[in-house]
Amino acid sequence: MLALLNFNWVTLETLAVVLSIAYLLLALKENSLCWYCAFFSTAIYTWIFGDVHLYMESLLNVYYLVMAVYGWNQWRKGGALHQGVEISCWSIRKHGLALIVIALVSVISGYLLGENTEARLPYLDSLTTWSAVLATWMVARKVLENWLYWIVIDAVSIYLYLDRELYQTVILFVLYVILATIGYISWRKKYYKQQNQQSGLSQLLPEQAKG
Repeated sequence: MLALLNFNWVTLETLAVVLSIAYLLLALKENSLCWYCAFFSTAIYTWIFGDVHLYMESLLNVYYLVMAVYGWNQWRKGGALHQGVEISCWSIRKHGLALIVIALVSVISGYLLGENTEARLPYLDSLTTWSAVLATWMVARKVLENWLYWIVIDAVSIYLYLDRELYQTVILFVLYVILATIGYISWRKKYYKQQNQQSGLSQLLPEQAKG
């Protein structure tokens, strides 16, 4: 208890975890402030993952930094009316193509990492990295199924971080799985409400035109 009160357990990883949780909670609410938390948490994780030889994860966080700026812009100024993008869905065909591409690039980058670096679990590291590249872009564009991708990615990532003894990050990713599930349910309700509103509006406009 005294050790906890002395804050000896607080590290850069702790700060990154707190910011990451804040990002996800704000994303659940479709609050664009989530991207500020994403920017600073990923900046910290870029250094942390490089230090423990998870190079693909470190490189992924550089990408996250860029996407934090892009995501903020899309949520605030994107869409046809430049008032922020709305929640959308992908077709099964689009998901299928995306998964094939992820599998191919994961095998290639996993092989290159295994042959040329001291990376741990190169194929698994590559799989979670390329999947997260796609899923992050899906979040920025408010694609509903991003949450399903994250549930799988986060569950697999838990094993990676256990192997590297990043225990605070393991706890974070267990929480991520739970929150991603809640996120999917929440966004799904909003999506159908959004669709119903648009359907009602499209029916109202022709009637007004006739009148």
